[in-house]
Amino acid sequence: MRVLLHYAMDYAGPGLDVASCPEQDDERFASLLPDAEVIWHVLRPLGAADFDRAPKLRLVQKLGTGVNTIDLDAAAERGIAVANMPGANAQAVAETALLLALAALRRVRAFDALTRAGRGWPAPPSLTGGELGGRTVGLLGGGRIATLLRGMVEAVGARALFTTRTPRPSDPSWRPLDGLLRESDVLSVHVPLTAETHHLLDARRLALLPEGAIVVNTARGAVVDEAALVAALASGRLAGAGLDVFEREPAAASNPLFALDNVVTMPHASWLTHETWARYFEVAAENCRRLAAGAPLLHRVR
Repeated sequence: MRVLLHYAMDYAGPGLDVASCPEQDDERFASLLPDAEVIWHVLRPLGAADFDRAPKLRLVQKLGTGVNTIDLDAAAERGIAVANMPGANAQAVAETALLLALAALRRVRAFDALTRAGRGWPAPPSLTGGELGGRTVGLLGGGRIATLLRGMVEAVGARALFTTRTPRPSDPSWRPLDGLLRESDVLSVHVPLTAETHHLLDARRLALLPEGAIVVNTARGAVVDEAALVAALASGRLAGAGLDVFEREPAAASNPLFALDNVVTMPHASWLTHETWARYFEVAAENCRRLAAGAPLLHRVR
């Protein structure tokens, strides 16, 4: 089976003919599409034009959970199955959310710049940070990543609350969204990007957060209104942000968030660990075996 891995990573497992392609190399990607029966997809959007160049394509296997970068309707129209792998990157993303929260609280970006410039000691009082212990962490979402992160923040002495689309009034830690925001010293985003969640955190909702709150986003950039976030951070009403995702990716160097020293950033890489890749390849290879055998796919989305 001919597999196109749309990432600069080698796969050495048995039984599959896997050709890798960097996500930025559109020319190589186009040259590999005609023979591809399966695409192992990471982040570069896939749409009708790509599918039309791939007449043998039978499956788009998302390496991860979010399928917002795949045109599901176009795939369905062409009889192409789409599957994902929920939970495969949960440990890595939860750990990164904790990392970004701590980095924002402790002003790591500003300290790093001063230290590299030879001006890090004595530490300037203006960069006095805060501790996560004793604060309230609001989790926007109740899935696997949010559940793992809840255990992590509670282990360092924080109080964890969460919200979900379906009310859970029997759980004392559950809050409706606006109520969660009002109590969250740190807000961590863990919901998929859909029509309902696009700009879910707009200017009105960001204003509900306590003054000096921290926003962490390892989900999808457009869940947060980026312009409203910039304004809240620049004004000092929000103390900081830890961001792995942006409304437009890859984020341009001119993004105004990058000019703020109270923002810690990563390039949509919270999932990127050796352990995550091992789990990705295990599920992806299994679904190729199932496809070849005509068996039901794991985690089929469409």
